[in-house]
Amino acid sequence: QVQLVESGGGSVQAGRSLRLSCAVSGFTSSSTCMGWFRQAPGKEREGVSRIYIGGGSVYTANHATGRFTISQDNAKNTLYLQMNNLTPEDSAMYYCAVDSRPMSSCTLSVIPALKYRGQGTQVTVSS
Repeated sequence: QVQLVESGGGSVQAGRSLRLSCAVSGFTSSSTCMGWFRQAPGKEREGVSRIYIGGGSVYTANHATGRFTISQDNAKNTLYLQMNNLTPEDSAMYYCAVDSRPMSSCTLSVIPALKYRGQGTQVTVSS
């Protein structure tokens, strides 16, 4: 059974940092597409960053480039999202997701639709 558990969310002031973690269990693939997406109240889900395991390909949304960094630790089966210089616009529920697919189809837009996802961790940024 595949399980993803996010942690690390919280309430911070603008300009501060948070590090989200996603512990993955029960999933193995040589073509792993993983990433983070977020959803704020009344808004659609949007991909934030994604990584393709095996190829090391990373892509981050324009609004997060230079502030957010995605990484993964194979030994710990954990995905991370380091978020710096947070703004109130970053407030949302953040989810991690994973699925097996070719790198060519591991795009930021498909991250919210990947087969497996966690329950989310809330990030609230105050001004």
